[in-house]
Amino acid sequence: MSEPIVEFVDLNGEGCRVWRKGTGAKLVFFPGHGGMPKWIPFLDNLAEHFEIIVPSLPGFPGAGGLHLLDHHMDWVLAARDLIDGAGIGPDALIAGSGPGASLAAEIAALWPESVARLALISPWGLFDDADPTTDPWSAKAPDLGALMCADPSNWDEFRATPEDANSVEWSIEQTRALEASARIFWPLGDTRLNRRLGRIKCPTLYLRGDADRIIPESYGEKFRDGNSGPVSIDSIPGAGHLVELDCPEETARLITSFMG
Repeated sequence: MSEPIVEFVDLNGEGCRVWRKGTGAKLVFFPGHGGMPKWIPFLDNLAEHFEIIVPSLPGFPGAGGLHLLDHHMDWVLAARDLIDGAGIGPDALIAGSGPGASLAAEIAALWPESVARLALISPWGLFDDADPTTDPWSAKAPDLGALMCADPSNWDEFRATPEDANSVEWSIEQTRALEASARIFWPLGDTRLNRRLGRIKCPTLYLRGDADRIIPESYGEKFRDGNSGPVSIDSIPGAGHLVELDCPEETARLITSFMG
């Protein structure tokens, strides 16, 4: 398969990588926990139907500038600036996973007229003491794969050092990416997103794996109840938190069908 086009958008004097591949309507995808260290089959599946655009936020693989951002809102604004810098116009199609899904939802809440459709994979940002999310930062590195995927080998392969990469630099980049997630969403991924859900007007697809060990099943209903726009909820059998790694074809199919 062909490689994506690689571009860089300047944020605060630091370059942030943007991948592009495919033709058709532009679909932005904000990656999940730890960012997007390598291109994956899920993105190729989407690129068969869209021009898929994958921005890397400060601190995540392919982007510098972690030290310049301190607050959750800094990353929300950075996500919006990356969309603008990548030339995405109004009525955007936006998708995301985990922390990336939370930032996509924030964009739809703060700039509701700019988003036409939203597809979210187990978004972070909500928290219920009676049904708490799992804290991914409390897990030891060898146990993280089982939290992220139904098949832990999918996580391990995703994070494994490529043959042409410097193993030391790769390891540092992966550690920095997990730190970036922590800085955005500490503690417990609770950003009070529930207070802003009512500002989302566009149709939204809420996806989760039925074996998700991070975000409880009840959060789909919480998201739908707080939202002003129509929300469809779908579950993918046999998938964990990162459904795009466990079931790439089915996840891409559901997003493609929803985005039209």
